[in-house]
This record gives sequence, structure tokens and C-alpha cells, in this order.
Amino acid sequence: MLDDLNELKTFCYILSVGSLSAAARELDTSVAVVSKRLKSLEQRVGVELIHRTTRALSATEEGERLRNDVERALEALAIGEARLVSGRDEVFGTLTVVAPVSFGRRHVSPVLLQLSEDHPQLKVSLGLDDSLVDLVADGVDIAIRIGQPADSTLRLRKLADNRRILVASTAYLDRYGRPTTPDALKAHAFIRHGSFTANVRLINDDGRAASGIGQTRLSVNNADAAYDWARAGQGILIKSQVDVAADLAAGTIERVLPEWHLGEAPIMALYPMGKQLPRKTRLFLDAMVAALADIRP
Repeated sequence: MLDDLNELKTFCYILSVGSLSAAARELDTSVAVVSKRLKSLEQRVGVELIHRTTRALSATEEGERLRNDVERALEALAIGEARLVSGRDEVFGTLTVVAPVSFGRRHVSPVLLQLSEDHPQLKVSLGLDDSLVDLVADGVDIAIRIGQPADSTLRLRKLADNRRILVASTAYLDRYGRPTTPDALKAHAFIRHGSFTANVRLINDDGRAASGIGQTRLSVNNADAAYDWARAGQGILIKSQVDVAADLAAGTIERVLPEWHLGEAPIMALYPMGKQLPRKTRLFLDAMVAALADIRP
């Protein structure tokens, strides 16, 4: 079993540092030993794990899958050993989170930073990405989504209530007027981000629905750039209320048609099914709920 573990560790080191010679230096052994361990591992599993060229090494498809499994197993072993040594129920391992770019930068990043300071043995990896990811395949612990996800085999937890609303800068509204009905939006310029258009379906607090159609004047594929344009007075923008709460309170921007919104879009956390929620995951979820507690739709 010990030889098997050395082979697996060596295999991960080779991919991490990019060559057999560099892996040998990291492991304080010879290139011959590293090469022998890799060959023995490949013979045992019956497939090629690493592509070898004269210039570089890279994992095969089977090698990449094995690498992910081995790294998780080695981390679990390290956590168990650290617990025995410390004698405390400290938080260990790596917490991997993905979140939308704008929301993640404003709200998730500060929470993870505080967690890493409170728990020195915890490693943190944050991915900011507006696209969907495969949590299991990509080795992600938690994905943050804005809006109720479609049917999923993942576990869900609502972190905060949220609505999508219309906003614009005070300067823009002073110049072009403040619409008082959804129909009045046709006279205004919209800033488009992602799938949102200037044709919106609005809901008021009584549950009545209405359509509003504006003119798309500017479009961009980055939420922060779109918000910069809105604050610069270039038009009306659709935003999640959690992202603009601070600026609304400061008076930097205003809600357009404040009695109307574009529907509920709760802040959700998705994570893989499991019999027991890891402590690192539970701590992060609780911290996010606390951080978002003051934001009200």
C-alpha cells in the first residue's frame, strides 16, 4: 500500500511541476525512481496516464480523472493527520467556490478572505465566472447562483432574498426624466448586459404584470462595465438589488419605477449531495447568510 501511495504522489508531482526531473528534485529522489514509479502505476491501472513529448508532459483524459481523485484523497489524508497532531477540530483542506463575476467580487470574496484569516489551515479557491460549471467534474465545493436554478441533483440553500430591478444614475434621470409607468420606458435608453434586453416584463407589489420596451443604446458582456456605464449616466440598467444596495443607500443611483420589479431572483448556493456537509462548507454558507442579512428586496 505504501508503494502504491508513493506512485500516486509521484504521478501528481510530475503533472504539477511539468517534468520528471523537476518532480525528482521536489521529492528528493532520482529521475530513475520517478520514472519507475510512473511506469509501475501505468502498468497497474492498464492505461497511459501522461502524454510524453520531447518538450512537455500532459495528462491524458484518464490521467486527469485520476489526478483529481488522488488529490482529493491526499488532501483527506493530510486533514486527518493534521487533526491528530493538533488535537483540535480546526478547519482544514481547500474550499473551492465559483460565483458570478460582479456578485462574487463584491460579496463572496470578502467572506472568503475573512474565513481564511479566521482559519489559517483552510485554503481558498474562488472562481469568478458568469457561466455554469459542473461541480462534480470540476471539483467545486459550492456554486453561487442568482435566481432559482432549474431542477438539479445538487443540494440547494437560499442565502438571501433578492429581486432584479431597473436602475439609472441621478444625472441621467435629471436629464431625461423619471418614468412613472412601464409604457414611459419607450422614451428611454437601455444598457444591455448578457441575455437582458430592453423589452422587460415588470411586476408590481400587487402582482400585476406589465411590459416595458426601451431602446438598447449600449451593450456589453461584462456586468461591471455595464454598471459603470449606468453610473456614468448612459441609460437604464437591469441589476440585482444585492449588487446595487450600497449605491442606492448612498444616493449614487436611483431605482427606476420603484413600485415595479422584474421578479424574484434569490441568491442560491448549490453543492453536491452527500451524507454529511463538510464543516468548511457549512462555515462558508453560514458566513454568507450573515453577510447578506442586511440586504432586503
